[in-house]
Amino acid sequence: LIKTPKLYFMDTGLCSFLTGWLNADVLERGAMSGAMLETFVVAEIMKSYIHKGRRPNMYFYRDKEKREIDLIIEENGTIYPIEIKKTASPSRSICKEFDVLSKLKMPIGHGGVICFVNTQIPLSKDVDAIPVSYI
Repeated sequence: LIKTPKLYFMDTGLCSFLTGWLNADVLERGAMSGAMLETFVVAEIMKSYIHKGRRPNMYFYRDKEKREIDLIIEENGTIYPIEIKKTASPSRSICKEFDVLSKLKMPIGHGGVICFVNTQIPLSKDVDAIPVSYI
């Protein structure tokens, strides 16, 4: 497990300005549009915890083999894996990295792929595609 911190902007508007992405077209089609979506989703989830007076237990996973999971939320000793993807047609293969969590010897809850689907869709018995609009 690589213990490198990851920085997220809580204000994606400020982030866009500081990086010089000054219009919607650049945000939509730019090389870093997926990273901006990830920043937005993580910030919104974090804000939802803070607004409820709770401290979020949120992490990301990356190992030496460069397998990554965008977000892991820990609640009551259970970890919930989340991938954030800029797609409207997610597949089960998007969350193949969730399998590495079994090494952590912690209960693994239902996972999610947050993306541009219109409604929540099961991808497997353990993972759902979740609309960004739910955030």
